[in-house]
Amino acid sequence: MSQYILVGDVGGTNARLALCERATGVLSAIRSYPTADSPGLEPVIRQYLAEQGVTVAEACIAIACPVQGDQVVMTNHSWRFSIAAMQAGLGLARLEVINDFTAVSMAIPALAPEDRCQIGGGEIRPGHPVAVYGAGTGLGVAHLVPCGDTWLSLPGEGGHVDLAPGNAEEEALLRVLRRRWAHVSAERLLSGQGLVNLYQALAELAGRAPEALAPGQITERALGGDCALCQRTLALFCELMGRFGGNLALNLGTFGGVYLAGGIVPRFLDFFRDSGFRAAFEDKGRFSGYLAAIPVFLITHPHPGLLGAGAYLRQQLGFRLDATAS
Repeated sequence: MSQYILVGDVGGTNARLALCERATGVLSAIRSYPTADSPGLEPVIRQYLAEQGVTVAEACIAIACPVQGDQVVMTNHSWRFSIAAMQAGLGLARLEVINDFTAVSMAIPALAPEDRCQIGGGEIRPGHPVAVYGAGTGLGVAHLVPCGDTWLSLPGEGGHVDLAPGNAEEEALLRVLRRRWAHVSAERLLSGQGLVNLYQALAELAGRAPEALAPGQITERALGGDCALCQRTLALFCELMGRFGGNLALNLGTFGGVYLAGGIVPRFLDFFRDSGFRAAFEDKGRFSGYLAAIPVFLITHPHPGLLGAGAYLRQQLGFRLDATAS
């Protein structure tokens, strides 16, 4: 039997693949492939294994879409495939395909202390649920529950719940957005494209014509102090992330911690720390004190999806995960 399992983290923009040691969970040979360059996932996996010159019998792929049954259809990309057909085509004895935030949640017990930084709150309470969410191409959400010596991830599509405004400015934004979409989900603002949507809506409220800016340009102008509208966009993005995270914490009493993942927030960590994120997180009226005790962590590990895909499959194979989150 190979000492490695294949792990993958497939998003709307990139497919990341790695080898994971069965015994230890250590990742190696991490590679990234633009999804636009290939007609499907199976050819990418074949290319990767050929490049590494290895054979594997087991694999776990985390992917940015709901996973229900055999047919997998990506939410923010055109790839679709049958799990059974891919397993047969690759000659695998075992293939697990899981939601990308199921994988991120399963990374939590395997994180070392240096793989996260705390943003307010108290100490982790062992034995309590964990919430994980993050903005990237979309808005991913999962919860993680300790069950004795194992961990149970509760996947879902929480990024598509209704956007919940918390003040008059946010209510005005929602009215603008509802002229574009009948259903305004949290993901409409808390994602890469969400930054653009937020910028455009704020411009409309200010009676200004928005420029054609990409998410990275909005962030760059905000951090450089070159555009007050971009600064407000980024500040409000942080506040809305806080409101959303506070809602997740209330749902399951996540005194095991709330974890932020995704590729957006780490790009402006200092701005995020100084923003209204934590105040918005705790802004829940009579339950503000309840939320004040719950710690929030930003995941700084560069590849939590790959780490968690490995942890998920290793737990299925009977390995015990390091319980650094408990």
